[in-house]
Amino acid sequence: MTFNADAPAELAFAVVAVCWLGFGLILALGKKRAAKSEAKRDVKSHLGFLLQCIAYAICFGFYRAYFSPFLPISKTAEEMLAALTIAIAVVSEWFCFVAARTLGKQWALTARLIEGHELIMHGPYAVVRNPIYLAMFGMLLATGLAVSRWGALIIATIVFLVGNEIRIRSEERLLREAFGPKFADYARRVPTFLPRLRQGRASEGSRR
Repeated sequence: MTFNADAPAELAFAVVAVCWLGFGLILALGKKRAAKSEAKRDVKSHLGFLLQCIAYAICFGFYRAYFSPFLPISKTAEEMLAALTIAIAVVSEWFCFVAARTLGKQWALTARLIEGHELIMHGPYAVVRNPIYLAMFGMLLATGLAVSRWGALIIATIVFLVGNEIRIRSEERLLREAFGPKFADYARRVPTFLPRLRQGRASEGSRR
């Protein structure tokens, strides 16, 4: 194994590793708090989840030399890229934590409805309809920038987004069936996956 230690890359790697531990803890706590009984489940979302896991595996599997820069760039640019990587990882973990806490007992790894399911439209769900998936994508990007080759990150991103689309369609199909016009109105106001630059009106409407 070749080591080419570089301080900014090494710091980014360490922060991303810590954030992954935090992600694991969030998932474990979410599963513990989640309701055991369910009213309906869409098994198609399992394929989407599998593709997202494969995307992570691509990032980890096609790694570059440890603690080396993502690209051959200047020291200043490298430090800026490391700072961006750290910021993406930290914000993604925080966003996932807040979203999972907001969901409470409705948290699940795959698309489902529980008895007495509520349509959550506040907190991070007033920013995007699928904040946990956005956080997962952020962790994919941070992981790729910290440990992967650029080609692997591009392929992983494509695989992840395909899986992401499958999961979103599965989940929102259930929500449309359950909440009808209420979900349709929510979907018109709040973007699916990527936040809009101006969220003021959507956030205000979600609190009505």
